[in-house]
Amino acid sequence: MGARAGNVVGMDTSWWLALAAVVLLALVATLVDGWGRGRRPAPVRRRLPGRAPGGRAARPQPAEIWWASVPYEDGGARAGGGRAAKDRPCLVLAVRGRQVTVAKITSKYRDDRAGVIPLPPGAVGDAQGRASFLETGELRQVPVGDFRRRVGVVDPVLWDQVRHLAL
Repeated sequence: MGARAGNVVGMDTSWWLALAAVVLLALVATLVDGWGRGRRPAPVRRRLPGRAPGGRAARPQPAEIWWASVPYEDGGARAGGGRAAKDRPCLVLAVRGRQVTVAKITSKYRDDRAGVIPLPPGAVGDAQGRASFLETGELRQVPVGDFRRRVGVVDPVLWDQVRHLAL
C-alpha cells in the first residue's frame, strides 16, 4: 500500500496547466466574440423627408411631389373657422413667396374630368404602391407651411407636359 500511496503523491500534474490554458483561451474567445456582437454600428444620419440639412423644413420646389394639406374644390370654410382641406399628394408647379401652386394627385380615376394624367404606381410614396392620377384641371394654392413630406421629383417627360400650367 505504501508504494501505491507514493504514486498518487508523485502524480504528473502538467495536464492541469494545459487544461487551465484551454479554459483561459475559451474565456478570452467568448469575451472577444461578445464584444463584437454587442457593438452596434454608429447610427446613420439620414435627412427626414421634407427636411433640409440642419433639421429645418425644406421648401417645396417646382417638379417635386409632396404630401400637403390641400384645400378642397369648393374652398369653403369648415365649421369652427378653418379651411376645408385634405392631406394628399400633390405636384408643385410654382412657388411664389409663401404660396405654392399645386396640382392635386388622387388615387381615383375620374374620366369625367379633363386633364387627368396617370402616374406610375408608387409615384406618391404610399405604402401600397397604388396607381395615382394627376389632376391638372383645377390648381390649388397651398401655404408653404402646409407641406408635410417630400416624396420625390416627377418624371422629366411629365414635367415638360405640365410645367406651363402655373405660368
